[in-house]
Amino acid sequence: MTHTDASFDTRAHYMALMARKRLYGGLVLTVFVALMVSGFMLADDRNAGGFWSGLPQILDFPASVIDDTLPKLDRLPGHVVRYFPALLETVNIAAVSTLIGALLAMVISLLSTRGLARWPRLIPLFRRIMDILRAVPEIVIALVLIFVLGGGPVPAMIAIAFHTVGALGKLFSEVNENADLKPVEGLQSVGATWLQRMWLGVVPQVSPNYFSYALLRFEINIRASAILGFVGAGGIGYELRNAMAWGQGRFDEAAAIFLLLFGSIVIFDQLSSHVRNAMIAKKGTH
Repeated sequence: MTHTDASFDTRAHYMALMARKRLYGGLVLTVFVALMVSGFMLADDRNAGGFWSGLPQILDFPASVIDDTLPKLDRLPGHVVRYFPALLETVNIAAVSTLIGALLAMVISLLSTRGLARWPRLIPLFRRIMDILRAVPEIVIALVLIFVLGGGPVPAMIAIAFHTVGALGKLFSEVNENADLKPVEGLQSVGATWLQRMWLGVVPQVSPNYFSYALLRFEINIRASAILGFVGAGGIGYELRNAMAWGQGRFDEAAAIFLLLFGSIVIFDQLSSHVRNAMIAKKGTH
């Protein structure tokens, strides 16, 4: 076979691979669009076809909030002070659930990582546990716990912590797979226990990534704890539901709560981004 023939065969093979890739991409896109269209049609039918008829009124609620708030702008500072403790409760729920979830996620991620697991045969079990915890929405867990424990911040904290274990456990296990095993092997050669090998050989390597992912999850949990307040789990979401339920006349309170939520999310987002960037810069200098 000449050089020209070999080049022609390589080009033909490449073009065939590209054509197959485009075909698969087109099929995936077609299936995705079909699922989106069918899902929208089903949701619209279940909603008694109210989507298109309600679309022109989509801005009516924000307009009502603005109209009710503008004449009462002088009351906003008082409302902010009044609902600030509820915001602190929401942040506390997110902080405690993130801390508990991150600690449990660290343990279960180490138990589900090949080369680090204490019981290698149980790796699939621990991974399925993380899948289950990650698959069940926080609001479902919270509704069950509210039925058992009653309303308040405790059901929200437990629900968010459960979901955090599954979400962070998956991320932590991926970080663990990139850890250098030489320190672990060295500790094992001198008789260190599994816990000592993990704490001294693995955690120092992966702790910056752990912390970065935990901060990101903390931002998500603030929003989740606010949402769970709508189902009676306490915090500022509960106050927002009550303010909105009363309708016209208390929309100025709802506006103050919106401002508190927006401000807190922006502040924590900026703080966590600053900390993560500082950690990345510090890691890059070493």
